Amino acid sequence: MIRAALLIALSLTSPALAEVPRILAVDVSHPGMGWRFDVTLEHPDTGWDHYADGWEILDAKGKVLGTRKLAHPHVTEQPFTRSLSRVMLPDGLREIYIRARCSSQGWATKPYRVRLDPSVD
Repeated sequence: MIRAALLIALSLTSPALAEVPRILAVDVSHPGMGWRFDVTLEHPDTGWDHYADGWEILDAKGKVLGTRKLAHPHVTEQPFTRSLSRVMLPDGLREIYIRARCSSQGWATKPYRVRLDPSVD
């Protein structure tokens, strides 16, 4: 009986913890020196033990071009948008990838692809 209760409790808590942040939108601009990225995330933050704690910008080969750390949980603010400015991108780069991170599950395995507007260089 105790074993069954323990298994049920584990099955009820594990799926909620398995969620990584979901990227809903990425706004890109080139306001001058460097690029600006506004990334909107959604994640079932529960507090300091489980929250979306960052995102990064990657090129097609997986090289990290910029990182945005998120300093606290956003339990009551979902979805939410955070920005990263003055990101220097290599000339001629036409697409980047954004990958989000969760404090308990780590990096999402599937990045969000963003095409860059060549007229903004």
